[in-house]
Amino acid sequence: MSEVYAVRRGLLRDRYAAAGSAAALVSRPANVRYLAGGVPPGSVLLLGPGEDVLLCPRAPTGAPAHGRPDEQLRLTVLPEADGDPVVAAADLAGGLHADSLAVEEHDLTVSRHRAMSSAAPRLRLNDLGGTVEQLRLVKDEEEIACLRIAAEITDQALGELLESILVGRTERHLALELERRLVDHGADGPAFATSVGTGPHSGLGRHRPTDRRVEEGDFLSVCLGANYRGYRCEIGRTFVIGTSPADWQIELYDLVFAAQRAGREALVPGAACRDVDHAARHLLDSAGHSDGLHPSTGHGVGLEIDEDPQLAPTAMGKLDACVPVTVEPGVHLPGRGGVRIDDTLVVRPEADGGPELLTITTKELLAL
Repeated sequence: MSEVYAVRRGLLRDRYAAAGSAAALVSRPANVRYLAGGVPPGSVLLLGPGEDVLLCPRAPTGAPAHGRPDEQLRLTVLPEADGDPVVAAADLAGGLHADSLAVEEHDLTVSRHRAMSSAAPRLRLNDLGGTVEQLRLVKDEEEIACLRIAAEITDQALGELLESILVGRTERHLALELERRLVDHGADGPAFATSVGTGPHSGLGRHRPTDRRVEEGDFLSVCLGANYRGYRCEIGRTFVIGTSPADWQIELYDLVFAAQRAGREALVPGAACRDVDHAARHLLDSAGHSDGLHPSTGHGVGLEIDEDPQLAPTAMGKLDACVPVTVEPGVHLPGRGGVRIDDTLVVRPEADGGPELLTITTKELLAL
C-alpha cells in the first residue's frame, strides 16, 4: 500500500505546485488518512519541500481504528503534549525555505490560521480548497473492497437483530445492540450514530433513539453502518412489527421502494447527480409527499459517511465509475410514521453489470 499512498501524494503535489505553492499542509483527518494510511488523533501531514512528514501531537498507540501510517513518511511526535501540529508544520515549512504553503482553510479555525502566520511570518498561506476531497471521489478497488467488507458486517448485524424478539424493547436499546454487533463482527466501530425509530418516529432521517418501546403494528426503521479500516457504509430498512401490515403501510412502503429502485437504476457513469435525485424524488412528489422530503436523496461514502458527491436537486457534476454512493429516499407522515430505504452502491458501467449493490439485506416488507 505504500506505493498507493505515494501516488496519491504525488497527484496532490502536482495540483498544489501547479497553483503556485511550494508545499502543502493537510489537516482534515479523512484527508490525512487518505494520503498517509493512518491518522493518529490530531495529526497533520506536511508535503514538501523535501520529504513528507506526519506530525503527531503524541506517539501513535497503534489502535486499529487509526490505521497504520505509511512507512515511507517521516513521523515526528511534538515534544510538547499541548503543541499544535499545524503551527509546528508551518514553522517546519518556513525553516525549509518554502515561500508558500497551501492549507485546507475549510478545516482550520481563524485562530489556528493566525497562529500559523505568526509562527512563520514570511510564509505565504494559500488555500488548498477541496483538492484532496476531489482526489478521494473515485475509489480504487482496494478501497471498494474495504467498503464491501463494511457492508457485509452491517448486513450481518442487522440480520441477527431481525431474528430476535423486538416488541417491548426501546429504540435506544436496539441501537446499542446493533452497534455492539457491528464490533462483534469485525468493525472498528459504527460508521455513524445508529438510528432506530418506531411508530411515529419511523421514517425520520437520522432520528436519535429514545426510550419509546416497540409496539405491535409499528413501523420500525433502522439506519446503521460499519466502519472498517476507516471506510464507512450505510444501510436503512423499514419493517412492520406484528402480523400483517395495514393497507396504508403497504401503500407507503411500495411507493418508497419504487423511488429507491428508480434512484438505483439511474446510477450510471456520466449521469448528472441532480438527475439521480430527480429519478427518485419525482415519484414521491407526484404522490403528494413533496413536503418534508430530505434535501438530498443520497451522498458519497468512503473515509467519511457523508462526502461528495451529493445527490440533490441543485447538485452540480456528474457521476464517474467506481464512485460509491447511497440512495436513501424516505417519507415521514407526522404522527403516524414512515418509511426509509437506504443502500450503499458503487457506480459501475453497464458492461460491468451496472451499479454494484453492497448492502444486500432484503428490501421486502417483512412483518417481524
